[in-house]
Amino acid sequence: MLGVEALFRWMHIFVGILWIGLLYYFNFVNGQMAAKLDGPTKKQVVPELMPRALYWFRWGAAWTWITGVSLLILVYYAYAPENLSADGFSGNVIVMVAVTFLGVFVYDALWKSGLKANVKAAVIVTFVLVSAVVAAFVYVGHFHYRAILIHTGAMFGTTMAFNVWFRIWPAQQRIIRAIKNGDAPDAADAGMAGLRSKHNTYMSLPLIWAMIGQHTVYFQGGNMGIPSEYSWVFWLAIIALGWHIIWHCYKKAGKVQGF
Repeated sequence: MLGVEALFRWMHIFVGILWIGLLYYFNFVNGQMAAKLDGPTKKQVVPELMPRALYWFRWGAAWTWITGVSLLILVYYAYAPENLSADGFSGNVIVMVAVTFLGVFVYDALWKSGLKANVKAAVIVTFVLVSAVVAAFVYVGHFHYRAILIHTGAMFGTTMAFNVWFRIWPAQQRIIRAIKNGDAPDAADAGMAGLRSKHNTYMSLPLIWAMIGQHTVYFQGGNMGIPSEYSWVFWLAIIALGWHIIWHCYKKAGKVQGF
């Protein structure tokens, strides 16, 4: 099975680069450039550019999720559940795996509620909920260090893929058709696509850390004064740091100018 696992890892990295590369292009390059286009130019450029870019974007997202889940099955569920938790596949572990893949619906409800009008409050609530899930991986599921990271990453990746297929892509289809017809896109569609794409960008950097979890065992406890039982708190700090780095990338993107 090691050979199959290697093939899935190879493809997971490839489609992940395809997806996240386009995500960064949309958020750090295209958004700033498109804002400077006049109506006739948008009518000519957007219907040609965006369907092509969004094709690779959405299928990159789909195959990143599919190969990622396949790796979870291979590494943790089917052949070596001891890699997941000291409890094997106990009831608590099954509950936490379900939370990993169903948490997206809590996120979606939160960011469709009135709370999204107060971005700072919504971000705080989101981080508190993420922290609660990570703590539950530790104290309810008794997950091992790498399992904590990769299941947090799987929760982020599932949320990101959901955003692409069920929030961003449908909104972008309507936006593209409106621009092609010379109409103004619905502000709600533009708001939805932009907000969920921004959320995906913020989740991407912590997700990358989760993906390289086997190379970050230095931080699982015993070094830098981090007790092993609190290594999950350091993981939360990495998530916050990742969000802060992306925030700076957005600030820089707004300052880069064309010729």
